[in-house]
Amino acid sequence: MAEPAHTASTGHSAEGGHGGFPPFQSETFASQLVWLVIAFVLLYALMSKLALPRVTSIIEGRQKHIDNDLTEASRLKGESDAAVAAYEKALADARARAQVMANETRERQAVEAEERRKALEDALNAKLAAAEKTIAATKQSAMSNVRGIAEDAARAIVERLIGKSPDEKSVAAAVADVLKGQ
Repeated sequence: MAEPAHTASTGHSAEGGHGGFPPFQSETFASQLVWLVIAFVLLYALMSKLALPRVTSIIEGRQKHIDNDLTEASRLKGESDAAVAAYEKALADARARAQVMANETRERQAVEAEERRKALEDALNAKLAAAEKTIAATKQSAMSNVRGIAEDAARAIVERLIGKSPDEKSVAAAVADVLKGQ
């Protein structure tokens, strides 16, 4: 195909160019307005009968879906809040029961420890009393031996000093006098 020849000065084709932009030409202005009205009415009717109802139904469907989702989310939030409240209540109850059990155990162990302490104290007191009796008996025995030892020692000293053995009654009386003074 052959390209149309253009003139360099006007920029129009050489074959029958009329000049100017067609929508701005006054001869075609009335027909363009008629076609604009026809196109507008046709597009308006097409949009109002076909496209807009479909878009409206899609928007309404999405809005219903969003509303249903929000309602479901609200219901689930309520359930989760109830579950959290039940969990916290159960946790508080468990803590309270654990505290009661700990207090009971502590009290029971304190009572048992006190009973063991008293039993041990009673056993120690009994051993102490037995030991004091043994000490008293040993002391008494030692004291009775001391009298005999003192009498023997006094007799030996007097015999060594005077050369003669003293009378046992006089030595016993002298030792008794000395021991009474203590």
